[in-house]
Amino acid sequence: MTAGMPQPRIDTSKPHPARVYDWLLGGKDNYPVDQKVGETLPEEARGNAARNRAFMHRAAAWLAQSGVDQFLDIGTGIPTEPNLHQIVQKVRPEARVVYADNDPIVLRHAEALLTSSPEGVTAFLHADVRQPATILTRAAEVLDFDRPIALSLIALLHFLPDDEDPYAVVRTLVAALPSGSHLLLSHGTADQHPELKQETEAAYRKGAIPLRMRTRSEVEPFFAGLELAPPGLVFATDWYQQEPAPARERSGFYVGVARIP
Repeated sequence: MTAGMPQPRIDTSKPHPARVYDWLLGGKDNYPVDQKVGETLPEEARGNAARNRAFMHRAAAWLAQSGVDQFLDIGTGIPTEPNLHQIVQKVRPEARVVYADNDPIVLRHAEALLTSSPEGVTAFLHADVRQPATILTRAAEVLDFDRPIALSLIALLHFLPDDEDPYAVVRTLVAALPSGSHLLLSHGTADQHPELKQETEAAYRKGAIPLRMRTRSEVEPFFAGLELAPPGLVFATDWYQQEPAPARERSGFYVGVARIP
């Protein structure tokens, strides 16, 4: 189901982070303007995107196995199987999942591809993370905010520059969730490959996409007051709960899963 108003027009003249990410993952739902940004990124960007998505799969499955059956995924991106709802509904068919993204093309594909299990619910909001109160209000039409919810912010917050106060955005979202909920987060960084930082930022800047990669000390505050699950705040390939462990490779993302007390 799609929760929202009339569909906005797709602007194919400007690149969008969701479509660039789709290109990096080998997807077909992008435009020449998105491809141009992707082609100017360091070659390692493709591997980083794949390793980041693999983390999401592991973390979402672990949360579902731990009993979580409600998910709010903001910054969904172009649907790429397996999607978050497919991961969690395989474990918990009754799971309810709300996706939110500000790119109209994501909305179109969501309507066609994000189909829930018969027992569960999958909904999509055309909404922007910069308006967290709006997302929370609309998500409450599908999710029960009296029970634990997993908030997923994957490869999103590095597109919010400091003057948009991403920390306040996350605080607003987390504050609305009941005790026992979780924050599942990944954030772009150049800590493991500082030599690629300038090239990466320049590629997005040419596409008029703000990018603010952050260091470990800058990512840590997103988890302030929360209980990080082992192994804590780590690089994407270092986060896992069960064997087999992923191959340890350089990563362009810090990741973590934390419980809201």
